[in-house]
Amino acid sequence: MSHETVAQALHAAGYSLQGNRKTEEGNQHPDRDAQFRHINATVTEELNHGRPVISVDTKKKELIGNYENKGKQWLEKGKATKVNGHDFPGPDVPRAFPYGIYDLGRNTGFVNVGTDHDTATFAVASIRGWWRAEGRKMYSQTPKLTITADGGGSNGHRLRLWKWELQKLANQIGLDISVCHFPPGTSKWNKVEHRLFSFISSNWRGEPLRDYETIVSLIARTTTAKGLKVICRLDRRRYATGIRLSARELEGINISRSDFHGEWNYTIHPSKKC
Repeated sequence: MSHETVAQALHAAGYSLQGNRKTEEGNQHPDRDAQFRHINATVTEELNHGRPVISVDTKKKELIGNYENKGKQWLEKGKATKVNGHDFPGPDVPRAFPYGIYDLGRNTGFVNVGTDHDTATFAVASIRGWWRAEGRKMYSQTPKLTITADGGGSNGHRLRLWKWELQKLANQIGLDISVCHFPPGTSKWNKVEHRLFSFISSNWRGEPLRDYETIVSLIARTTTAKGLKVICRLDRRRYATGIRLSARELEGINISRSDFHGEWNYTIHPSKKC
């Protein structure tokens, strides 16, 4: 029996060739859907009042050099871009850490491309950069900034340094900063993922990221039919790892927690103690 006959028999029985589907999210938190509803209600209310809501996260780190970048682009036949035959670089090969801020109300993106480490300090420095470049001009009268973020990574809800750095930002800009974290294993629902990062990946598909300037240029050229515009900056500052906060420093965080999952939903108020 030939493989064609077997294929026909399988099709007749209702079978087809199928790949894996990335839908399983592991053990789901019992309040997963309730947190989604809480985030949606919070975001809707803030947008209805004309106040800023930003979705933040770090895109996966990218290798800098003549390495393969997934995807294809239109080129003349036989003119495929030649890249290294391997992509197992040592620690000396530079990396890029694109931290994205997506403004839900204005459909704009701001990406801070770090060159050192993806830390909580770097995450908040990126948000500060967005506020200085865009936020304070567009939302000069707002009393509050709302952030939606993943539950882990450099902006994770368990990171004390994340809250400490947000406190310093709140003090500097004089605003309440409210944060809503997505439940564990649900980062793909964060708006920055599919309204900003997905288009960046599509824009630079098949293009080797040979240097930082190439990354910044490709990100800044990202647009969509719905009018997405992106600002991109290169951040060559150093960000120390392993920072530990003292009890006194932690006491300086002026935080109020929501009655519903206060570990995920909280507001940091300006304070002069930090």
